[in-house]
Amino acid sequence: MGSVGGGSPEEEQQTAGIGGDDPPPPAVCVTGSTGYVGSWLVRTLLRRGYRVHATARDTGKAWQVLGAVEEGRERDRCRRRLLRVFRADMGEEGSFDAAVTGCVALFHVAASMELHVSSPAAHHDSLVEEHVRSRVLEPATRGTINVLRSCVRAGTVRRVVFTSSVSTLTAADAEGRRKAVLDESCLRSLDDVWRTKPVGWIYILSKRLTEEAAFRFARENGVHLVSLVLPTVAGPFLTPSVPTSIQLLLSPITGDPKLYAVLASVHARFGCVPLAHVQDACDAHVLLMEAPRAEGRYLCAAGGYSAAHLARLLASRYPPFRPGDRLSRDFDDDASCSPPVVSSRRLLDLGFRFRYGVEDVVKDSVAQCLAHGFLEQPEGQSTFRLSAV
Repeated sequence: MGSVGGGSPEEEQQTAGIGGDDPPPPAVCVTGSTGYVGSWLVRTLLRRGYRVHATARDTGKAWQVLGAVEEGRERDRCRRRLLRVFRADMGEEGSFDAAVTGCVALFHVAASMELHVSSPAAHHDSLVEEHVRSRVLEPATRGTINVLRSCVRAGTVRRVVFTSSVSTLTAADAEGRRKAVLDESCLRSLDDVWRTKPVGWIYILSKRLTEEAAFRFARENGVHLVSLVLPTVAGPFLTPSVPTSIQLLLSPITGDPKLYAVLASVHARFGCVPLAHVQDACDAHVLLMEAPRAEGRYLCAAGGYSAAHLARLLASRYPPFRPGDRLSRDFDDDASCSPPVVSSRRLLDLGFRFRYGVEDVVKDSVAQCLAHGFLEQPEGQSTFRLSAV
């Protein structure tokens, strides 16, 4: 598929560098560029001087989101010289060939966000499972392989960074006891997910199976692939609607029943809510692309936080919110079972350093949701400021 919104190759060659004789900066490809993490990753890469090939099924939507990455003349410069948008669809073989051509790396951020079954057979387990396999899991796996095949054909892609999810992990050992440490090695059993069908089970299976397929294809085809396991990610955003992960974090305030149930499920599974600021998540993506020693899976979480701690922070940033008895009851911890330490030791050993803590995550999320109108402005407070990122 072709690109839109960029100059001619000759113009890019002449203007991308600092001077006319300077070589252009390296190009990288980002899938899922209209999503929360994908769009912020495009912003991060542009600010670091990379040329970015952003892919989307709807290029018009992509420019609406990505056009906000810079302001004024700098924004125009990014559009004309550093940022190109390509139409690509994971369901179409070869759809990513043009986007990855000439790229040294690819960030595979795109993923299906289907969390619930919408099937006429929703009340028959065997039919539900077949529906999920044929309509969600198999297309997601084929789509990921399609992207990787394009990387192989390009011949220039030296590193692929796959975006995974903390939902693929579990804090329980084989006997059901909570582990002392939660890290990227604590993979959840696929059989257990199929059997118990927890909240978000379709998304869990999709991430597990596509990641496994990606690593298998990479080994067989000589692709250097690493995976970044993200927790609940929040903070500022570029998307026109409030990202689901931020709505999840704010569900104690909004009272959204489905997302509140998901948050309670996360807390019950881990004994805490693992969190990361979106800028840290994107910086970690870039590190995994640049670090020669990067191999395998890396968890990127600033820490795991109790519901009580999150509630206090939410109340401090949004005074109308008054944590009540229900929150304590719904997120009640087993006093005899301490929450695990959420460890990003592998990432830290690679040289990564978190810039933002849980206070920053909550502060930036609430501030932007107030500015967006998702949360009502408290009386007597006209504006909220975001921290610089």
